[in-house]
Amino acid sequence: MVLARAGARALRGAARAAIPCLWRGRHFSSGKEPVENHPVTPMLQHLVYKIKSTGPITVAEYMKEVLTNPAKGYYVHRDMLGEKGDFITSPEISQIFGELLGIWFISEWMATGKSAAFQLVELGPGRGTLAGDILRVFSQLGSVLKNCDISIHLVEVSQQLSEIQALTLTEGKAPLERSDGSPVYMRGVTTSGIPISWYRDLQDVPKEYSFYVAHEFFDVLPVHKFQKTSHGWREVLIDIDPQVSDKLRFVLAPCATPAEAFIQHDETRDHVEVCPEAGVIVQELSQRIALTGGAALIADYGHDGTKTDTFRGFCGHKLHDVLIAPGTADLTADVDFSYLRRMAQGTVASLGPIKQHAFLKNMGIDVRLKVLLSKSAEPSLRQQLLQGYDMLMNPKKMGERFNFFALLPHQRLHGPSQERNANQSKPSPSPVAGFSELTWQ
Repeated sequence: MVLARAGARALRGAARAAIPCLWRGRHFSSGKEPVENHPVTPMLQHLVYKIKSTGPITVAEYMKEVLTNPAKGYYVHRDMLGEKGDFITSPEISQIFGELLGIWFISEWMATGKSAAFQLVELGPGRGTLAGDILRVFSQLGSVLKNCDISIHLVEVSQQLSEIQALTLTEGKAPLERSDGSPVYMRGVTTSGIPISWYRDLQDVPKEYSFYVAHEFFDVLPVHKFQKTSHGWREVLIDIDPQVSDKLRFVLAPCATPAEAFIQHDETRDHVEVCPEAGVIVQELSQRIALTGGAALIADYGHDGTKTDTFRGFCGHKLHDVLIAPGTADLTADVDFSYLRRMAQGTVASLGPIKQHAFLKNMGIDVRLKVLLSKSAEPSLRQQLLQGYDMLMNPKKMGERFNFFALLPHQRLHGPSQERNANQSKPSPSPVAGFSELTWQ
């Protein structure tokens, strides 16, 4: 499983006499809530038993258990998206978001030579809404893509979500081929006739010319949290409250832990979050893009190495204490794009992060909105379009919270490195859409 590819094993046998953590972020348990506000969930029982057996656990291990435990994980057996869920994503807010991402992939396909085939690979596809919007653009621009062989590859660990994705993208018009023991655990054909496959691990996706998209994927990968103390860096761990047997609390490790190796030597912040699994996935994407071409587009909550405490929970579209009722709320941490850039290790070029409102404006969201409004006579639909636009673009809403980040082959930005003779003109690489204004060649 993608989420199981940890970059380092945390110190599981941490001493039971760990130093109480003095730091409290606003999203963390204060330890002062009444006992009745701490419902005992099956996941909490599981974690208490685990901590009693092995000692305090890292925040990364806590996130991994809460979100992806095969028996009780939040993502494995729940549909948490949409108005009735715990959070809503940009594709669920407005069709324009996915349409512009579809345009981005076509723009890159054209700028890099219009290959005869490409794979569209999505990591964590949610309900399949984003992929559906992208495919609609592919269909609308069928005259451009008519000679291109396209296939869809979805990396999804949740069986329930994969069933929802299948219904969204195939509408049940063709039977699905299932094979639980195979790396490709489900296959089908979209309503537009494009083959689609499901995987639990990015490693199993064929290494072919591909465009990768990861929207709100990296922010749920497990993070290790560290705090600078007078004794050096100490990892934040999760332990059982000695006063209440079924309540969790934060503590500091009494000594260095293995994951400390991921902290930069010149780090100036006094609290950092590091996600080794994100580094593993970025390295895999970078190697694939360098080998076969294509590009990766990452859109997520994030920062460029400036933030400190971002670990938080969401339940019913509201912030939720991360230690209360584990398994009933989403857990997330902002993506450190500076870390992703370092993990690419120069194998590919990177662009961004750029704020969502700037990226979508460069992609022509204003033009697309005007077209849709001109075709919409229904007042409620027009209002919905305007509200969706505001949610995506308003700096106080999603406009500045979300960032776009891209990985591309070096030659995409700098052109071929080989020498050309006097009769050959060296092509000038076209600007990358979104990170500059969209231009059609």
